[in-house]
Amino acid sequence: MQSVSFNFNGGMKLSWASGVDGSRQHIKLRGNVKMFRIMGCAPEMNQSSFLSRSQTYSLLKQQMEVAAKSEDYKTAARLRDSLKIFEDEEPVLRLRRLVKEAIAEERFEDAARYRDELKDIAPHSLLKCSSDATTLGIRVQVRSVYIEGRSHPSKGLYFFAYRIRITNNSDRPVQLLRRHWIITDANGKTENVWGIGVIGEQPVILPNTGFEYSSACPLGTPSGRMEGDFEMKHIDRVGSRTFNVAIAPFSLSRVGDSSDTFSDGS
Repeated sequence: MQSVSFNFNGGMKLSWASGVDGSRQHIKLRGNVKMFRIMGCAPEMNQSSFLSRSQTYSLLKQQMEVAAKSEDYKTAARLRDSLKIFEDEEPVLRLRRLVKEAIAEERFEDAARYRDELKDIAPHSLLKCSSDATTLGIRVQVRSVYIEGRSHPSKGLYFFAYRIRITNNSDRPVQLLRRHWIITDANGKTENVWGIGVIGEQPVILPNTGFEYSSACPLGTPSGRMEGDFEMKHIDRVGSRTFNVAIAPFSLSRVGDSSDTFSDGS
């Protein structure tokens, strides 16, 4: 039996489990989010497939911080060295570290040079793997992650999952009618994708409630970006006009970034 759990802010927990052969699966949800769906999980995916390189990197950083706080300096030093090796194998991570170090030491000319190098090798790497935007009281938060177990770099296939939380902070109920995505790969190739609703639904979102779902996007390069909008309408008045709710740009990155949860802050 394999299982994976995700904890979300607001007290919601999702648990997924399956038999080794994928024959039995179940999903448990607990919390106050009104609706939730998850897509794109393959039965043959083993547990290690859920750990992308970005997640491994983040885990090493967390372990180092814990070791340092507990004064286990020998372990902290070992993890620090592991992180440096990891960064040396990933040019984007190395350049990100160099940018931060240069800024901290006020070597701004060096920081600018490292930033330009970063733009050259990974045009979308300065974007975060998350975004947060509010339009007319409708807040859209997104978080993306690289799925190593579904990707085949030798075949030019990089698989990314993303989770979206839509929160209605207005005082009027809305319905999500259509979606529009603009997907751009590292070569600058752009694709526009339109569709009815999301994951086969046109959800109604009442005031002070939310709708959350997960989906996926294959890409031909190890990095890229997504942005777009949802077409919605207020349903408390007949003849209400539709309006577009922005999905702010976010990165699709093989190496990810340090953030892995939604923020509930303003």
